[in-house]
Amino acid sequence: MRVLITGICGFVGSTLAFALRRSVENIEITGIDNLWRPGSETNRSILRANGIRVVHGDVRCASDFESIPGVDWVIDAAANASVLAGVDGATTPRQLVEHNLVGTLNVLEFCRRHSAGCILLSTSRVYSIPALQAIELVEKNGAFAFAGTAAATGVSAAGVSEQFATGAPASLYGATKLASEQLALEYASAFDIPVWIDRCGVLAGAGQFGQPAQGIFAWWVNRWIARRPLRYLGFGGRGLQVRDCLHPEDLSALIASQMSAQPAGNEVRLFNVAGGVENSMSLSQLSGWCAARFGEAVVAEDGGERLYDVPWVVLDAGVARARWQWAPRRSVTDVLAEIADHAVAHPEWLELSEG
Repeated sequence: MRVLITGICGFVGSTLAFALRRSVENIEITGIDNLWRPGSETNRSILRANGIRVVHGDVRCASDFESIPGVDWVIDAAANASVLAGVDGATTPRQLVEHNLVGTLNVLEFCRRHSAGCILLSTSRVYSIPALQAIELVEKNGAFAFAGTAAATGVSAAGVSEQFATGAPASLYGATKLASEQLALEYASAFDIPVWIDRCGVLAGAGQFGQPAQGIFAWWVNRWIARRPLRYLGFGGRGLQVRDCLHPEDLSALIASQMSAQPAGNEVRLFNVAGGVENSMSLSQLSGWCAARFGEAVVAEDGGERLYDVPWVVLDAGVARARWQWAPRRSVTDVLAEIADHAVAHPEWLELSEG
């Protein structure tokens, strides 16, 4: 099986590459990456040393795909994955759209030309912010928790399902990913391209280039160990906001199953893929874990609100579980321990990943 991974030098892309090499027999992996993220050059060296071809190219540029031979599947892991992209001053809205949506268009055109399947990695941030903010929550053990009243379609004690609202606003980032999903489904219909879409929760693990906007677990642990400033922002400044956690190696097990299947007729092609309630944690609880392992640290309280922040995003992956008999194998504490071990062994990692 021949596979192209976009964004292969990122944390998710590189982790998937190594995991699939271990689990899928006779797989040949090529990757493309523009190396824009600090630290990605490190992963390129490791990938090449292990016999994985890495093309230095940009998914925004259609011609950069011309030198890549045909494959059976493309795993689209290239994205500007910050929910603040386009509004934080680091990137413009146009750059975000070109990276996330035009990049997807170029991937799909490559798939069309070579009759390849596409696995699009999407995000929990496609779900509507007002709808997420309207979920009734209670405080429990230092974290927000579902109050038990399903006032909206697609939410339950198991989390937010694929039926939950995706209307605006969802952030510019969320809008680009939602549009990419729709475009991929249209290509699947128009050109008979096998397409699977995986809406991922927070992906985390050792070696992640931790940034608060997308890699909060790795970022928090690394900064705690380094005794860098940390703060609970918004929602009363107490760190009650909750996310779930998934290791990319667990995602790779699902992708391996998806690459061995062909969507049939009107079969569901879109799935929440996440750690779920069992593997969710608030910032306050994350601080408790860090304190137990590394000693206490000061976390400032800041009740100020930030654009696009939501109190509780936990995905219900029940559809993926039923279709693929898939479930995460690593618990959130397993993932945190892996992050911590890597952070201790690589004290320079925070400086590397923060650029």
